Amino acid sequence: MGGRPVLADLLAGVRTALVGLAVVTVPVLGLWVATPYADSGAARATRLAGALWLLGHGAPVLRGDGGAPLTVTPLLLGALAVVRLYRAGAGVAARRGLRSQWGGPFALWTGYCAVAVAVALHCAGAGLFRSRVLPDLLVVGLLAGLATVAGVRSARPLPTTAHPLLDRLPPACRPTGGAAAVRRAAGAAGAGLVAAGGVLVAVAAVLDAVTGGGRGAALLRGGPAALLGLLLVATVLLPNAVLWAAAYALGPGFEVGTGTLVSPGGTELGPVPEFPLFALLPQEGPGGWRLAALALPLLAGLVPAVLLGRAAAGRPGPREDGRPWPAAATVTAALAAALLLGAGAAALGWLSGGALAGERMAWLGPRPWWTGLAAAGWLALVAVPGALLVRYRALSPSAGRSSSAGRAPAAAPGAYAGLAVRTHRGALRLRARAYALVLRLSGRGPAD
Repeated sequence: MGGRPVLADLLAGVRTALVGLAVVTVPVLGLWVATPYADSGAARATRLAGALWLLGHGAPVLRGDGGAPLTVTPLLLGALAVVRLYRAGAGVAARRGLRSQWGGPFALWTGYCAVAVAVALHCAGAGLFRSRVLPDLLVVGLLAGLATVAGVRSARPLPTTAHPLLDRLPPACRPTGGAAAVRRAAGAAGAGLVAAGGVLVAVAAVLDAVTGGGRGAALLRGGPAALLGLLLVATVLLPNAVLWAAAYALGPGFEVGTGTLVSPGGTELGPVPEFPLFALLPQEGPGGWRLAALALPLLAGLVPAVLLGRAAAGRPGPREDGRPWPAAATVTAALAAALLLGAGAAALGWLSGGALAGERMAWLGPRPWWTGLAAAGWLALVAVPGALLVRYRALSPSAGRSSSAGRAPAAAPGAYAGLAVRTHRGALRLRARAYALVLRLSGRGPAD
């Protein structure tokens, strides 16, 4: 095999890291060139770009001369890093075939981390943002390792003989073969909540624009370069804002500093930094009409309820035993989907939040545990009765008669052929009478 494939995988990891770093560095250097105060040297601009790249991996950095912690992860940059590492890991695994199952991915991970070491050391000096070398490298290495392993497993799934936890339950509560249906339902619910968050962000932006610019109008006075920089930062933080809005729709809401709360029931805010996304925050006071946002999680739970109900009735396809789930097993599957969604919501709530500084700004974003509990509760509230209702309707005798009626033409083709002939003749007579009426009204022919 030689050393060339390993070297190629090592360079693939370096290239993957450099592409992600360039996505951050090019806009930062462009703004540094465009600003009228670009006399501080390009080194500070590159350190800023490197710190933002590390921050996109979830690595903590320090801000300002006082060393205030900054841990709010720009999820758009993090998603870019994960996707590129995932694809690189899958590509390495596919190219190497059965040879050296983990040698190539390890070389890929090593190349990526080598770039991270150089970036962390470069950003350790003085600047607006500074890296914390050892914690940053640990976080970047962990993220890179998880994404690479996931990519390798997607290209070459590892054999497993473990049975899903749901198949170990008692027979009365066991949704046989329902692990895939539970994952689909939880994924559909999560997609619905993300869509609800996106709708709320869009509505808040429209309302702020309609009311005359509001708090966002003050940001237009900073000049083109400052405005463009703020818009770029707001863009990479837009997924965070969508997740915060989803937590808002769930009810617990989110915080913008210690002692604050933004929820449908009411908003309590103190002074907040001037930032485009903060301009979309609701005004302080009781919720009022904003309580209507609580209807969005109900709508997001309808599709998972239908999916689970159809799976319980065996509609997507015949199961191994040929029998639908019992009602208790349907409830179990709905509760399992709710727990899976709650765990995902708590994890995303934790990833989307963090510290913007010390003291009052020590935490921004949703509280993970409350967000996860609310997501699980909303889905259970909708999916349990909804799945039971869909299952009941699918298994009811009337549904069976409808299915039989749909298969009737094959059993009695003569009767349906005669009905088709009579329907066709009636349509011809109706068309002839309509044409005769047109002729009569135009004075060019008789009525019949």
